[in-house]
Amino acid sequence: MRTTEELTATELPYRFEQLLTGGHRLALIAAHHDDHGIRVVYLFAAGPPDTRTELQVRLDPDRPVLPTLAHLSFPAGRFEREMRDLFGIVPLGHPLPHRLVRHFHWPRGWYPMNPAAGPPPRFAEQEGPYPFLEVEGDGVYEIPVGPVHAGLIEPGHFRFSVVGETILKLKARLWFVHKGIEKLFQGRTVAAGLPLAERISGDTAVGHALAYCLAVEEATGTDVPAEARRARALLLELERIHNHVADLGMLCNDAGHGVLNAHAQRVREQLLRLNLETTGHRLLRGGVVPGGAVLRCVPDVRRLKAIGADIREIAGLALGHSTVRDRFTGTAVLRTDAAREIGCLGYVARASGLTGDARVAHPFTGHGTRLGIPVHTGGDVLARFLVRAEEIDASLALIEHLADGLTAPRTGQGPTATSGSAGRSGVGLVEGWRGTIATRVELAADGTLARVKPVDPSFFNWPALPVALADTIVPDFPLTNKSFNLSYAGNDL
Repeated sequence: MRTTEELTATELPYRFEQLLTGGHRLALIAAHHDDHGIRVVYLFAAGPPDTRTELQVRLDPDRPVLPTLAHLSFPAGRFEREMRDLFGIVPLGHPLPHRLVRHFHWPRGWYPMNPAAGPPPRFAEQEGPYPFLEVEGDGVYEIPVGPVHAGLIEPGHFRFSVVGETILKLKARLWFVHKGIEKLFQGRTVAAGLPLAERISGDTAVGHALAYCLAVEEATGTDVPAEARRARALLLELERIHNHVADLGMLCNDAGHGVLNAHAQRVREQLLRLNLETTGHRLLRGGVVPGGAVLRCVPDVRRLKAIGADIREIAGLALGHSTVRDRFTGTAVLRTDAAREIGCLGYVARASGLTGDARVAHPFTGHGTRLGIPVHTGGDVLARFLVRAEEIDASLALIEHLADGLTAPRTGQGPTATSGSAGRSGVGLVEGWRGTIATRVELAADGTLARVKPVDPSFFNWPALPVALADTIVPDFPLTNKSFNLSYAGNDL
Protein backbone atom coordinates (compact mmCIF):
# COMPACT_ATOMS: atom_id res chain seq x y z
CA MET A 1 0.00 0.00 0.00
CA ARG A 2 1.36 3.43 -0.99
CA THR A 3 -0.10 6.67 0.30
CA THR A 4 0.84 10.27 -0.56
CA GLU A 5 0.64 13.32 1.69
CA GLU A 6 1.03 16.91 0.49
CA LEU A 7 2.82 19.07 3.06
CA THR A 8 4.28 22.53 3.40
CA ALA A 9 7.97 22.95 4.18
CA THR A 10 6.98 24.09 7.68
CA GLU A 11 4.94 20.92 8.33
CA LEU A 12 7.61 18.58 6.95
CA PRO A 13 9.93 18.12 10.00
CA TYR A 14 7.11 17.14 12.37
CA ARG A 15 5.57 14.56 10.00
CA PHE A 16 9.04 13.28 9.04
CA GLU A 17 9.89 12.65 12.69
CA GLN A 18 6.51 10.98 13.26
CA LEU A 19 7.20 8.42 10.57
CA LEU A 20 10.73 7.71 11.80
CA THR A 21 9.62 7.16 15.39
CA GLY A 22 6.75 5.01 14.10
CA GLY A 23 9.19 2.48 12.64
CA HIS A 24 9.32 3.67 9.04
CA ARG A 25 12.62 3.81 7.14
CA LEU A 26 13.60 6.65 4.83
CA ALA A 27 14.11 4.90 1.48
CA LEU A 28 14.84 7.87 -0.78
CA ILE A 29 14.43 11.58 -1.38
CA ALA A 30 13.83 12.68 -4.97
CA ALA A 31 13.59 16.21 -6.36
CA HIS A 32 11.44 17.01 -9.39
CA HIS A 33 11.30 20.01 -11.70
CA ASP A 34 7.62 20.14 -12.68
CA ASP A 35 6.02 22.56 -15.13
CA HIS A 36 4.86 24.79 -12.30
CA GLY A 37 7.74 24.56 -9.87
CA ILE A 38 9.93 22.27 -7.82
CA ARG A 39 8.62 19.30 -5.86
CA VAL A 40 10.49 17.08 -3.41
CA VAL A 41 9.32 13.54 -2.60
CA TYR A 42 10.28 11.75 0.62
CA LEU A 43 9.62 8.00 0.42
CA PHE A 44 9.29 5.99 3.65
CA ALA A 45 8.96 2.21 3.81
CA ALA A 46 7.87 -0.19 6.54
CA GLY A 47 6.80 -3.80 6.73
CA PRO A 48 5.44 -6.31 7.04
CA PRO A 49 2.78 -5.47 6.05
CA ASP A 50 4.23 -3.73 3.01
CA THR A 51 3.72 0.01 3.59
CA ARG A 52 5.04 2.96 1.58
CA THR A 53 4.36 6.56 2.57
CA GLU A 54 5.28 9.55 0.43
CA LEU A 55 5.58 13.10 1.70
CA GLN A 56 5.53 15.68 -1.10
CA VAL A 57 6.57 19.30 -0.63
CA ARG A 58 6.35 22.04 -3.27
CA LEU A 59 8.97 24.76 -3.23
CA ASP A 60 9.19 28.32 -4.43
CA PRO A 61 11.02 28.05 -7.79
CA ASP A 62 12.65 31.43 -7.18
CA ARG A 63 13.95 30.38 -3.76
CA PRO A 64 14.16 26.57 -3.56
CA VAL A 65 14.92 26.00 0.12
CA LEU A 66 13.92 23.40 2.71
CA PRO A 67 14.56 23.00 6.42
CA THR A 68 17.29 20.41 6.87
CA LEU A 69 16.29 17.09 8.41
CA ALA A 70 19.87 15.97 9.03
CA HIS A 71 19.38 16.26 12.79
CA LEU A 72 16.55 13.72 12.55
CA SER A 73 18.08 11.28 10.08
CA PHE A 74 21.67 10.77 8.93
CA PRO A 75 20.58 9.40 5.50
CA ALA A 76 18.30 12.41 5.04
CA GLY A 77 21.29 14.71 5.46
CA ARG A 78 23.17 12.90 2.69
CA PHE A 79 20.17 12.94 0.35
CA GLU A 80 19.85 16.68 0.99
CA ARG A 81 23.47 17.31 0.05
CA GLU A 82 23.05 15.24 -3.12
CA MET A 83 19.87 17.14 -3.99
CA ARG A 84 21.55 20.49 -3.42
CA ASP A 85 24.48 19.55 -5.67
CA LEU A 86 22.35 18.29 -8.54
CA PHE A 87 19.24 20.51 -8.32
CA GLY A 88 20.34 23.61 -6.41
CA ILE A 89 17.81 23.02 -3.60
CA VAL A 90 19.28 24.41 -0.38
CA PRO A 91 18.78 22.57 2.95
CA LEU A 92 18.75 25.43 5.44
CA GLY A 93 20.84 24.81 8.55
CA HIS A 94 22.60 21.69 7.25
CA PRO A 95 25.53 20.77 9.54
CA LEU A 96 27.79 19.76 6.58
CA PRO A 97 27.24 22.41 3.92
CA HIS A 98 30.17 21.49 1.64
CA ARG A 99 29.69 19.60 -1.61
CA LEU A 100 29.02 15.87 -1.74
CA VAL A 101 28.49 14.90 -5.41
CA ARG A 102 29.90 17.88 -7.29
CA HIS A 103 33.66 17.96 -6.91
CA PHE A 104 35.40 21.27 -6.47
CA HIS A 105 36.33 21.57 -10.15
CA TRP A 106 32.63 21.52 -11.11
CA PRO A 107 31.48 25.05 -12.01
CA ARG A 108 29.88 27.00 -9.20
CA GLY A 109 26.15 27.56 -9.69
CA TRP A 110 25.71 24.87 -12.38
CA TYR A 111 23.18 22.20 -11.37
CA PRO A 112 22.99 19.38 -13.94
CA MET A 113 19.45 18.18 -13.07
CA ASN A 114 17.96 21.64 -13.56
CA PRO A 115 16.09 21.68 -16.92
CA ALA A 116 17.70 25.03 -17.71
CA ALA A 117 21.23 23.76 -16.98
CA GLY A 118 22.17 23.25 -20.60
CA PRO A 119 25.29 21.31 -21.66
CA PRO A 120 28.11 20.99 -19.13
CA PRO A 121 30.36 24.04 -19.10
CA ARG A 122 34.12 23.66 -19.04
CA PHE A 123 35.43 22.43 -15.74
CA ALA A 124 37.55 24.97 -13.92
CA GLU A 125 40.46 24.77 -11.52
CA GLN A 126 39.85 23.45 -8.02
CA GLU A 127 38.18 25.95 -5.71
CA GLY A 128 40.77 25.26 -3.05
CA PRO A 129 41.49 21.97 -1.27
CA TYR A 130 38.76 19.54 -0.29
CA PRO A 131 37.76 20.26 3.34
CA PHE A 132 39.15 17.10 4.93
CA LEU A 133 39.16 17.23 8.72
CA GLU A 134 42.79 17.43 9.76
CA VAL A 135 43.80 15.42 12.81
CA GLU A 136 46.74 16.96 14.61
CA GLY A 137 49.04 15.85 17.43
CA ASP A 138 52.35 14.20 18.16
CA GLY A 139 53.08 11.36 15.77
CA VAL A 140 49.95 11.90 13.64
CA TYR A 141 50.41 11.54 9.89
CA GLU A 142 48.20 10.98 6.85
CA ILE A 143 48.09 8.18 4.31
CA PRO A 144 46.26 8.98 1.04
CA VAL A 145 44.93 6.02 -0.97
CA GLY A 146 43.40 6.42 -4.43
CA PRO A 147 41.41 7.67 -6.17
CA VAL A 148 42.97 5.41 -8.82
CA HIS A 149 43.31 1.82 -7.59
CA ALA A 150 45.07 -1.27 -8.86
CA GLY A 151 42.41 -3.37 -10.55
CA LEU A 152 39.07 -2.75 -12.22
CA ILE A 153 37.20 -1.00 -9.42
CA GLU A 154 36.03 2.57 -9.95
CA PRO A 155 37.87 5.45 -8.27
CA GLY A 156 37.52 6.45 -4.65
CA HIS A 157 39.86 8.41 -2.41
CA PHE A 158 40.56 7.37 1.20
CA ARG A 159 42.40 9.66 3.62
CA PHE A 160 43.75 7.93 6.74
CA SER A 161 44.83 9.92 9.79
CA VAL A 162 46.99 7.55 11.85
CA VAL A 163 49.35 7.23 14.77
CA GLY A 164 51.75 4.36 14.22
CA GLU A 165 49.39 1.86 12.54
CA THR A 166 46.24 2.88 14.46
CA ILE A 167 43.57 4.65 12.41
CA LEU A 168 42.31 7.74 14.21
CA LYS A 169 40.00 8.78 11.37
CA LEU A 170 39.20 7.68 7.84
CA LYS A 171 37.49 9.88 5.30
CA ALA A 172 36.15 8.33 2.10
CA ARG A 173 35.64 10.69 -0.83
CA LEU A 174 33.60 9.27 -3.71
CA TRP A 175 31.69 10.62 -6.76
CA PHE A 176 34.71 10.77 -9.06
CA VAL A 177 32.90 9.48 -12.14
CA HIS A 178 29.39 10.88 -11.89
CA LYS A 179 27.59 9.38 -14.88
CA GLY A 180 24.33 11.33 -14.87
CA ILE A 181 22.18 8.17 -14.74
CA GLU A 182 19.08 9.99 -13.49
CA LYS A 183 19.32 12.48 -16.36
CA LEU A 184 19.89 9.69 -18.89
CA PHE A 185 16.58 8.07 -17.91
CA GLN A 186 14.57 11.18 -18.76
CA GLY A 187 12.66 10.98 -22.02
CA ARG A 188 13.39 7.31 -22.64
CA THR A 189 10.67 4.78 -23.28
CA VAL A 190 10.03 2.21 -20.58
CA ALA A 191 11.76 -0.43 -22.72
CA ALA A 192 14.79 1.79 -23.34
CA GLY A 193 15.11 2.45 -19.62
CA LEU A 194 15.62 -1.22 -18.79
CA PRO A 195 19.21 -1.61 -20.14
CA LEU A 196 20.18 1.52 -18.22
CA ALA A 197 18.71 0.13 -14.99
CA GLU A 198 20.63 -3.13 -15.50
CA ARG A 199 23.88 -1.19 -15.71
CA ILE A 200 23.52 1.07 -12.66
CA SER A 201 25.82 -1.34 -10.85
CA GLY A 202 27.07 -4.13 -13.10
CA ASP A 203 27.08 -6.84 -10.43
CA THR A 204 23.43 -6.09 -9.52
CA ALA A 205 21.73 -6.33 -12.90
CA VAL A 206 18.75 -8.33 -11.60
CA GLY A 207 18.23 -6.27 -8.46
CA HIS A 208 18.17 -2.89 -10.20
CA ALA A 209 16.22 -4.17 -13.21
CA LEU A 210 13.61 -5.69 -10.92
CA ALA A 211 13.23 -2.55 -8.79
CA TYR A 212 12.82 -0.52 -11.99
CA CYS A 213 10.26 -2.94 -13.46
CA LEU A 214 8.23 -3.09 -10.24
CA ALA A 215 8.08 0.71 -10.20
CA VAL A 216 7.03 0.89 -13.86
CA GLU A 217 4.42 -1.82 -13.35
CA GLU A 218 2.91 0.04 -10.42
CA ALA A 219 2.85 3.26 -12.44
CA THR A 220 1.14 1.56 -15.40
CA GLY A 221 -1.13 -0.79 -13.45
CA THR A 222 0.48 -3.86 -15.00
CA ASP A 223 -0.21 -7.28 -13.48
CA VAL A 224 2.68 -9.76 -13.58
CA PRO A 225 1.79 -13.47 -13.86
CA ALA A 226 2.56 -15.58 -10.78
CA GLU A 227 4.99 -17.78 -12.70
CA ALA A 228 6.93 -14.73 -13.90
CA ARG A 229 7.14 -13.46 -10.33
CA ARG A 230 8.61 -16.81 -9.29
CA ALA A 231 11.14 -16.65 -12.10
CA ARG A 232 12.17 -13.16 -11.00
CA ALA A 233 12.66 -14.33 -7.42
CA LEU A 234 14.79 -17.20 -8.66
CA LEU A 235 17.02 -14.87 -10.68
CA LEU A 236 17.41 -12.58 -7.68
CA GLU A 237 18.73 -15.48 -5.59
CA LEU A 238 21.09 -16.65 -8.35
CA GLU A 239 22.57 -13.13 -8.38
CA ARG A 240 22.93 -13.20 -4.61
CA ILE A 241 24.79 -16.52 -4.64
CA HIS A 242 27.42 -15.76 -7.27
CA ASN A 243 28.29 -12.43 -5.62
CA HIS A 244 28.44 -13.86 -2.11
CA VAL A 245 30.66 -16.73 -3.23
CA ALA A 246 33.12 -14.30 -4.80
CA ASP A 247 33.21 -12.29 -1.56
CA LEU A 248 33.82 -15.36 0.59
CA GLY A 249 36.83 -16.22 -1.52
CA MET A 250 38.26 -12.72 -1.61
CA LEU A 251 37.89 -12.36 2.16
CA CYS A 252 39.94 -15.54 2.53
CA ASN A 253 42.49 -14.10 0.12
CA ASP A 254 42.81 -10.91 2.19
CA ALA A 255 43.49 -13.10 5.21
CA GLY A 256 46.33 -14.81 3.34
CA HIS A 257 44.52 -17.98 2.22
CA GLY A 258 44.76 -17.73 -1.57
CA VAL A 259 43.95 -21.41 -2.16
CA LEU A 260 40.43 -21.02 -0.73
CA ASN A 261 39.94 -17.94 -2.90
CA ALA A 262 40.94 -19.94 -5.98
CA HIS A 263 38.32 -22.56 -5.14
CA ALA A 264 35.66 -19.93 -4.46
CA GLN A 265 36.32 -18.28 -7.83
CA ARG A 266 36.17 -21.73 -9.46
CA VAL A 267 32.68 -22.16 -8.00
CA ARG A 268 31.67 -18.66 -9.03
CA GLU A 269 32.69 -19.46 -12.60
CA GLN A 270 30.35 -22.46 -12.51
CA LEU A 271 27.56 -20.17 -11.34
CA LEU A 272 28.28 -17.59 -14.05
CA ARG A 273 28.07 -20.32 -16.67
CA LEU A 274 24.78 -21.44 -15.14
CA ASN A 275 23.56 -17.82 -15.39
CA LEU A 276 24.50 -17.81 -19.07
CA GLU A 277 22.44 -20.95 -19.68
CA THR A 278 19.50 -19.53 -17.73
CA THR A 279 19.18 -16.06 -19.31
CA GLY A 280 21.83 -15.85 -22.05
CA HIS A 281 24.06 -13.54 -20.00
CA ARG A 282 26.66 -14.34 -17.35
CA LEU A 283 25.38 -11.49 -15.14
CA LEU A 284 21.72 -12.44 -15.76
CA ARG A 285 20.89 -9.40 -17.91
CA GLY A 286 17.72 -9.79 -19.92
CA GLY A 287 16.09 -12.08 -17.38
CA VAL A 288 13.78 -9.47 -15.86
CA VAL A 289 11.63 -7.44 -18.28
CA PRO A 290 8.73 -5.04 -17.74
CA GLY A 291 5.66 -7.19 -17.16
CA GLY A 292 7.44 -10.50 -16.70
CA ALA A 293 10.61 -12.56 -16.96
CA VAL A 294 12.51 -14.42 -19.67
CA LEU A 295 14.26 -17.71 -18.94
CA ARG A 296 16.02 -19.88 -21.48
CA CYS A 297 15.95 -22.77 -19.05
CA VAL A 298 15.31 -23.52 -15.38
CA PRO A 299 18.50 -24.22 -13.40
CA ASP A 300 19.13 -27.87 -12.55
CA VAL A 301 18.50 -28.17 -8.81
CA ARG A 302 20.81 -31.21 -8.51
CA ARG A 303 23.64 -29.17 -10.00
CA LEU A 304 22.98 -26.35 -7.55
CA LYS A 305 22.97 -28.78 -4.63
CA ALA A 306 26.43 -29.97 -5.63
CA ILE A 307 27.61 -26.37 -5.88
CA GLY A 308 26.10 -25.70 -2.46
CA ALA A 309 28.05 -28.57 -0.92
CA ASP A 310 31.22 -27.17 -2.51
CA ILE A 311 30.55 -23.73 -1.03
CA ARG A 312 29.88 -25.13 2.43
CA GLU A 313 33.17 -27.01 2.32
CA ILE A 314 35.06 -23.82 1.39
CA ALA A 315 33.36 -21.84 4.18
CA GLY A 316 34.02 -24.66 6.65
CA LEU A 317 37.71 -24.81 5.75
CA ALA A 318 37.98 -21.04 6.17
CA LEU A 319 36.29 -20.98 9.57
CA GLY A 320 38.23 -24.03 10.70
CA HIS A 321 41.56 -22.39 9.92
CA SER A 322 42.77 -20.65 13.07
CA THR A 323 44.65 -17.91 11.22
CA VAL A 324 41.67 -17.00 9.03
CA ARG A 325 39.17 -17.10 11.88
CA ASP A 326 41.41 -15.07 14.19
CA ARG A 327 41.96 -12.51 11.45
CA PHE A 328 38.18 -12.11 10.98
CA THR A 329 37.19 -12.10 14.64
CA GLY A 330 36.87 -8.69 16.27
CA THR A 331 38.12 -6.83 13.19
CA ALA A 332 36.34 -3.58 12.26
CA VAL A 333 33.30 -3.90 14.51
CA LEU A 334 30.20 -1.96 13.49
CA ARG A 335 27.98 -1.70 16.57
CA THR A 336 24.23 -2.22 16.28
CA ASP A 337 23.37 1.32 17.36
CA ALA A 338 25.81 2.80 14.83
CA ALA A 339 24.42 0.62 12.02
CA ARG A 340 20.90 1.69 12.92
CA GLU A 341 21.74 5.40 13.11
CA ILE A 342 23.61 5.34 9.79
CA GLY A 343 20.72 3.45 8.16
CA CYS A 344 22.69 0.39 7.04
CA LEU A 345 21.10 -2.22 4.81
CA GLY A 346 21.69 -5.81 3.67
CA TYR A 347 24.40 -8.07 5.03
CA VAL A 348 26.19 -5.10 6.61
CA ALA A 349 23.11 -4.41 8.74
CA ARG A 350 22.31 -8.07 9.44
CA ALA A 351 25.88 -8.70 10.62
CA SER A 352 25.30 -5.95 13.19
CA GLY A 353 22.04 -7.35 14.54
CA LEU A 354 19.49 -5.57 12.32
CA THR A 355 16.88 -7.82 10.73
CA GLY A 356 15.51 -5.81 7.79
CA ASP A 357 14.99 -7.65 4.50
CA ALA A 358 12.78 -6.43 1.65
CA ARG A 359 11.90 -10.00 0.70
CA VAL A 360 9.91 -10.13 3.93
CA ALA A 361 8.94 -6.46 4.35
CA HIS A 362 8.03 -5.78 0.69
CA PRO A 363 7.40 -9.15 -1.00
CA PHE A 364 6.55 -9.27 -4.70
CA THR A 365 5.73 -12.96 -4.37
CA GLY A 366 4.94 -15.23 -1.43
CA HIS A 367 8.44 -16.66 -1.06
CA GLY A 368 9.39 -14.28 1.76
CA THR A 369 7.49 -16.37 4.28
CA ARG A 370 9.82 -19.31 3.59
CA LEU A 371 12.97 -17.36 4.40
CA GLY A 372 15.10 -17.75 7.45
CA ILE A 373 17.01 -14.45 7.54
CA PRO A 374 20.55 -14.98 8.90
CA VAL A 375 21.40 -12.36 11.52
CA HIS A 376 24.57 -12.00 13.62
CA THR A 377 25.34 -9.46 16.30
CA GLY A 378 29.16 -9.38 16.27
CA GLY A 379 29.35 -6.63 13.64
CA ASP A 380 32.89 -7.68 12.68
CA VAL A 381 34.40 -9.17 9.54
CA LEU A 382 33.56 -12.64 10.85
CA ALA A 383 29.88 -11.74 11.19
CA ARG A 384 29.78 -10.31 7.66
CA PHE A 385 31.43 -13.53 6.39
CA LEU A 386 28.94 -15.73 8.28
CA VAL A 387 25.89 -13.81 7.06
CA ARG A 388 27.01 -14.26 3.45
CA ALA A 389 27.69 -17.99 3.89
CA GLU A 390 24.32 -18.57 5.56
CA GLU A 391 22.47 -16.46 2.99
CA ILE A 392 23.88 -18.72 0.28
CA ASP A 393 22.30 -21.74 1.96
CA ALA A 394 18.99 -19.89 2.33
CA SER A 395 19.08 -18.84 -1.34
CA LEU A 396 19.79 -22.37 -2.54
CA ALA A 397 16.84 -23.71 -0.54
CA LEU A 398 14.62 -20.97 -1.93
CA ILE A 399 15.71 -21.65 -5.53
CA GLU A 400 14.82 -25.32 -5.09
CA HIS A 401 11.33 -24.29 -4.01
CA LEU A 402 10.92 -21.71 -6.80
CA ALA A 403 12.20 -24.01 -9.55
CA ASP A 404 9.71 -26.75 -8.71
CA GLY A 405 7.19 -26.75 -11.57
CA LEU A 406 8.65 -23.64 -13.23
CA THR A 407 8.76 -23.83 -17.03
CA ALA A 408 10.95 -22.09 -19.60
CA PRO A 409 11.13 -20.30 -21.92
CA ARG A 410 8.71 -17.82 -20.43
CA THR A 411 8.39 -14.27 -21.72
CA GLY A 412 6.44 -11.55 -19.96
CA GLN A 413 4.36 -8.98 -21.80
CA GLY A 414 5.68 -5.47 -21.20
CA PRO A 415 3.34 -2.69 -20.02
CA THR A 416 2.06 -0.16 -22.47
CA ALA A 417 2.09 3.39 -21.10
CA THR A 418 -0.52 5.55 -22.78
CA SER A 419 -1.11 9.27 -23.10
CA GLY A 420 -3.48 9.05 -20.13
CA SER A 421 -0.69 8.14 -17.77
CA ALA A 422 0.60 11.65 -17.02
CA GLY A 423 1.75 12.00 -13.45
CA ARG A 424 1.51 8.27 -12.81
CA SER A 425 4.18 7.05 -10.44
CA GLY A 426 5.40 3.78 -8.97
CA VAL A 427 7.89 2.44 -6.47
CA GLY A 428 9.97 -0.76 -6.53
CA LEU A 429 11.61 -2.16 -3.37
CA VAL A 430 13.85 -5.20 -3.85
CA GLU A 431 16.32 -7.03 -1.61
CA GLY A 432 19.36 -7.02 -3.86
CA TRP A 433 22.41 -9.00 -2.81
CA ARG A 434 23.93 -5.94 -1.08
CA GLY A 435 20.64 -4.87 0.51
CA THR A 436 17.39 -3.10 -0.27
CA ILE A 437 17.23 -1.27 -3.61
CA ALA A 438 14.61 1.48 -3.96
CA THR A 439 13.52 2.90 -7.32
CA ARG A 440 10.82 5.50 -7.90
CA VAL A 441 9.44 6.21 -11.39
CA GLU A 442 7.19 8.93 -12.78
CA LEU A 443 5.80 8.85 -16.31
CA ALA A 444 5.28 11.81 -18.64
CA ALA A 445 2.06 12.48 -20.55
CA ASP A 446 3.34 10.54 -23.58
CA GLY A 447 4.26 7.49 -21.50
CA THR A 448 8.00 8.12 -21.49
CA LEU A 449 10.06 8.32 -18.32
CA ALA A 450 9.81 11.75 -16.72
CA ARG A 451 11.84 10.90 -13.63
CA VAL A 452 13.62 7.79 -12.35
CA LYS A 453 15.33 7.84 -8.95
CA PRO A 454 17.25 4.63 -8.13
CA VAL A 455 18.99 4.17 -4.77
CA ASP A 456 21.58 1.43 -4.32
CA PRO A 457 22.17 0.14 -0.76
CA SER A 458 25.77 1.30 -1.07
CA PHE A 459 24.52 4.89 -0.72
CA PHE A 460 23.40 4.00 2.81
CA ASN A 461 26.34 1.73 3.70
CA TRP A 462 29.38 3.76 2.59
CA PRO A 463 29.37 6.02 5.68
CA ALA A 464 29.57 2.93 7.92
CA LEU A 465 33.00 1.89 6.61
CA PRO A 466 34.97 4.69 8.32
CA VAL A 467 32.99 4.09 11.53
CA ALA A 468 33.90 0.39 11.58
CA LEU A 469 37.56 1.20 10.92
CA ALA A 470 37.97 3.65 13.80
CA ASP A 471 40.70 2.45 16.21
CA THR A 472 41.68 -0.44 13.95
CA ILE A 473 45.03 -0.62 12.14
CA VAL A 474 45.91 0.33 8.59
CA PRO A 475 46.46 -3.30 7.47
CA ASP A 476 42.80 -3.96 8.42
CA PHE A 477 41.56 -1.68 5.64
CA PRO A 478 41.68 -4.09 2.64
CA LEU A 479 39.99 -6.87 4.61
CA THR A 480 37.35 -4.55 6.07
CA ASN A 481 36.69 -2.86 2.74
CA LYS A 482 36.08 -6.26 1.14
CA SER A 483 33.80 -7.32 4.00
CA PHE A 484 31.60 -4.32 3.14
CA ASN A 485 32.17 -4.62 -0.66
CA LEU A 486 30.29 -1.45 -1.53
CA SER A 487 29.57 -0.29 -5.06
CA TYR A 488 31.26 2.86 -6.36
CA ALA A 489 29.04 2.85 -9.47
CA GLY A 490 25.80 2.27 -7.53
CA ASN A 491 26.65 5.11 -5.16
CA ASP A 492 27.70 7.59 -7.84
CA LEU A 493 24.83 7.81 -10.31
